[in-house]
Amino acid sequence: MIREDLHKVAAVAGVGHTDWVGDHLRVRAGEKPQDSYGYGAIAFKAALADAGIDRSDIDGLIVGPTTAYERVAEVLGLDVRWGGEADAMLGVIQACMAIKSGMAEVVALVYGNDQRSAAVNYGGANAQGGGAFLAYVYHAPWGFTSQGALYAMMFRRYMELSGLTEAELGEVAVAQRLASSRNPNALMRKRITVEDYLSSPYICEPLHLFDYCLINDGGVALIVAEASRARKMSKTPVMIHGVARSDLNRGATSLEPRLVDFYRSAQQRAAEQVFGMAGIEPDDVSSLQIYDSFSCHIPLALEGYGYCKPGEVGRFMREHGISLAKGLPINTSGGHLSESYMQGWNHQIEAVRQVRGEGGDRQVPDCRFVHYSSDVAGKAVSIMYGR
Repeated sequence: MIREDLHKVAAVAGVGHTDWVGDHLRVRAGEKPQDSYGYGAIAFKAALADAGIDRSDIDGLIVGPTTAYERVAEVLGLDVRWGGEADAMLGVIQACMAIKSGMAEVVALVYGNDQRSAAVNYGGANAQGGGAFLAYVYHAPWGFTSQGALYAMMFRRYMELSGLTEAELGEVAVAQRLASSRNPNALMRKRITVEDYLSSPYICEPLHLFDYCLINDGGVALIVAEASRARKMSKTPVMIHGVARSDLNRGATSLEPRLVDFYRSAQQRAAEQVFGMAGIEPDDVSSLQIYDSFSCHIPLALEGYGYCKPGEVGRFMREHGISLAKGLPINTSGGHLSESYMQGWNHQIEAVRQVRGEGGDRQVPDCRFVHYSSDVAGKAVSIMYGR
């Protein structure tokens, strides 16, 4: 059953982020510009300015899992009546639920991460950022703790079953570099070709260097408000037309959902929810933002959400196109591969800016709906932004 209770209940009234490029250069020079709380505070200040409100208007707070909720509230000078911790995707959904239930009216979502300067290790014997949440930690006794290795094994099986080639997968990195080349906030702005991709070294075969996300410091913040409040705050509020979530838990710690199903059944259920709540179809979507810690998230989401038929995504990417130059524009800021690795948070900002028409050289013409998808650790989460 499709629920419409959260359809246009809330809207994004403001967004903000830190200076990803400048901070990255400073970190590479050996400096420590901020800790995670400092990055979050800078992004929050920018989001308040974008929304045109004061922090006293905020009555809800959701913080990213890299920081503590109580401490962030203290640092930001907030005394909210509702809040907690969540990732970007679930944070947006929880904000909508809180607004619908009357628990809050104006919710700040704040994320800060000093992962580069703090030398956070996402793989190996001292892997962090996972704990009980990410299944790869369960394989530590066998030395299998690299997320890249897990995705490489998963995608090798997919390639064998579907016939997708490395050159076709390379279309993802090429398209996102085209986008980032037009984005002044992106870390990687040099365009690449499929030939460049194929000649780059393997990190864990079949995944090349360009299939891996960046690791950098930074912060992101969003102001999500009850729809009528958002219209008063902002000249261009971006409505949240639909949200969805569907989990795969059976066999999760044995990697079964990734290796057997490629998350497809969860994505299909989430697609039914989000498109049903928004009242649109895939053909109505102007741009697609997909969580891309690795490039292989993109072809799997395209199939799972019905943008192309299962087994046909290689041809879809090659012939139909997934770039600003051709076809369905995906990750129009450059995504995690080329803009900034903000663990899904920067995708939300890009979705908002595209709907507002603020994309500059990378703007999608007549952008009406932007679909966001994430399938981290077997949780298929979907958000539909629009006018």
